Amino acid sequence: MLLIRPVRELVKFVVPLFAIFVAGRVSGGFQYEYYSFIGVAIVIFLGILHWFTTSYRIGPDQVELRTGLLRRRHIGVPRDRIRTVDMSSDLMHRFFKLSAVTIGTGQQTTERHDKLKLDAITAQAAAAMRTELLHRTSVSTTKTTQQFPVDAAGDETETELVRLDPGWLRFAPFTLSGLAAVGAAVGIFGHSVNDFRIALERYGPVQQAITTVEQMGVLAAVAVILVILVVVVAICSTVAYVLAYWNFRLTREQAGTLHIRRGLLTTRSVSIEERRLRGIEIKEPLPLRIVRGARVSAIAAGLSRGGKGAERSSGGLLLPPAPLAEAHKVTAKVLRETTDPTTTALLKHPAAAIRRRFTRAIGVAAILVVIAAALAWFAILPAWVFTISLVLLPLAAILGWDRARSLGHALTDRYLVSRKGSLQRETTAIGIDGIIGWRIHRSFFQRRLGLVTLVATTGTPHGGHFVIDVTESEAVRLIAGSTPAILPTIAT
Repeated sequence: MLLIRPVRELVKFVVPLFAIFVAGRVSGGFQYEYYSFIGVAIVIFLGILHWFTTSYRIGPDQVELRTGLLRRRHIGVPRDRIRTVDMSSDLMHRFFKLSAVTIGTGQQTTERHDKLKLDAITAQAAAAMRTELLHRTSVSTTKTTQQFPVDAAGDETETELVRLDPGWLRFAPFTLSGLAAVGAAVGIFGHSVNDFRIALERYGPVQQAITTVEQMGVLAAVAVILVILVVVVAICSTVAYVLAYWNFRLTREQAGTLHIRRGLLTTRSVSIEERRLRGIEIKEPLPLRIVRGARVSAIAAGLSRGGKGAERSSGGLLLPPAPLAEAHKVTAKVLRETTDPTTTALLKHPAAAIRRRFTRAIGVAAILVVIAAALAWFAILPAWVFTISLVLLPLAAILGWDRARSLGHALTDRYLVSRKGSLQRETTAIGIDGIIGWRIHRSFFQRRLGLVTLVATTGTPHGGHFVIDVTESEAVRLIAGSTPAILPTIAT
């Protein structure tokens, strides 16, 4: 860590330090360069100081972390409130055989005390610590991280549920995860060009590209640009898929814990206690659904949804984009069922709910067409913009039809199943035993149509699980059939 921490701190400050260095070169003032060197030395010193001022302790009742010199911080997490113990290792960690352990309480707050990060300890000690903390075994306060017992049985104590099949790479281009990377790259490039006042049109390749586009015409140029964009996004999505999900493996430990491992350059390990599992969610974004693909996520109490970017939604990922048939198999294995509950035949929603899917989709498209017509009428936009906007109407009708076709719900002996969405179709199976309450929402338009939205609360970070646009009598039937003890409270 005496090497890793200073390098990380330098990466954080590389932009301002480089700017100071360049400013000194341009202005001819060497004092600026000296300032940049002094800044590098300070950053390295702070990184080293962090190691000397950080310590932690694993006690029988809580996990404690102390860090800081001028601003001393002491964080304590009670062991009975620990919900997640995640392990991650980037390239530098893996080179030194280290891991960063993040201990979470599952509280969805903005404060820092809901998570405690130990960065970094040996990989073997991290694996043993994860088992100790999740399974609530007591350890002595005098034990150090190197004294944690390591299970010699290794993988023999686990049952493998699924591992990544290289053939699943064919689904990577349809995840569109590379679209964000392309957008970010274009944005950074555009800002850099604007900040440094670079005239791109003066460069030969750029001039040639502009000339070619002018000769091709607008429609042909748009088509070529779209093809190039699709190819670039597909490549970036495939690279992102490999980096995030390579070596993916889902196992079940004997102690009743689901263990997910994944990652190529940066590895991540996430554990989910089965006793906190409330259900499963199968997500089928439209591009992935076209090729019969899906991803599976866990719905679990205490499962944090923190993080940035893709990490925000992948904490409980049980299956990366893969064939839909494989998603159903994994769901059945995770829930310990013979068949996937999400394959249950769903009940259709009332005609008013179907009409609402069409009116909402077509209504938004009609408003956009009217705006385009008004802008074309006042010559703010060319007339062809209005002509192209008319395509939105049939597309909206198709979207409304697909949303209506996807809408459905069912109540089995053990699960409440619901499905909704088109661009992002979600099928959720919630265990009846995990439902702790209900909410009924009715907007102004729903009241006029005699519809309600039923929300089952399970104490998970998802904020509730929706059965949208059902009749009031159907909502009462679902409540009575799953949690009859709660029904009198709602009726009164």
